[in-house]
Amino acid sequence: MYTNSTWWITGASSGIGAALAEALSASGAKLVLSGRNVAALKDVAGRCKTATHILPFEATDFANIPAHVDAAWKWAAGQGGRIDGLVNNAGISQRSLAVDTVFDVYRKIIDVDLMAPIALTQALLPRMVKAGGGSIIAISSVAGIIGPPLRSAYAAAKHGLIGYHDAVRAETAHQGMKVLVVAPGSVRTNVSKNALDADANARGVSDAAIDNGMDPMVAATRILDALKAGTRELILAEGMEAEIAKLRRANPDAAFDLMARMVAQGYAQQMGAEKK
Repeated sequence: MYTNSTWWITGASSGIGAALAEALSASGAKLVLSGRNVAALKDVAGRCKTATHILPFEATDFANIPAHVDAAWKWAAGQGGRIDGLVNNAGISQRSLAVDTVFDVYRKIIDVDLMAPIALTQALLPRMVKAGGGSIIAISSVAGIIGPPLRSAYAAAKHGLIGYHDAVRAETAHQGMKVLVVAPGSVRTNVSKNALDADANARGVSDAAIDNGMDPMVAATRILDALKAGTRELILAEGMEAEIAKLRRANPDAAFDLMARMVAQGYAQQMGAEKK
């Protein structure tokens, strides 16, 4: 499925994006790697076994997205192919109570986590459809299924990401497109350390759930196995996080009460996210 295909991964410099790059390359795929950290992208490319093209850009530079799509498609054509798969992975999280959070946090997170992947997909999708189809993997979150405390902006963006990709899947399935939405729980990445606080600053510290989370390479393997199996939504979580996602759909009131109890029992204080 992946041999001699070309996949474009955003947020490829670390975490799930970097792990997917290595896993796809090991399966024979060529890669376009995007993100802002050129040195980190080069490091990831160095660990890959197939041809790679580093295409750094700011995800929210919407005006230049069409030019980046042109560049990626041209590189893939030079390799004798086209863009067969897109991984919408770049994102930023949050750790702050809504009542304390400045509006700029919402604007930044929704631009990066929702508008940027929409902009890229909208620019690339017509070419993929015209070429006969392809695959899209969207990395959402368990927070895209239920709105957990301290993540109101992140949950808003990740809910939107699921809705957008669900609609694209429905509209393009007959045109050869496959869309897999992934809802990870805690994965060992820098997501918590890089999360925005109430004042739109990087938090700077991780938390125990993330530090003890799933290994990114395990996550990448499960994602690619799910795509091969034709899965359309993958809840990539374990334990309580997986149960919360399922509970949100089976018994919403119970899920809402559970989230409220977490806050009442001091979750914000435990996470160091409550303003003094």
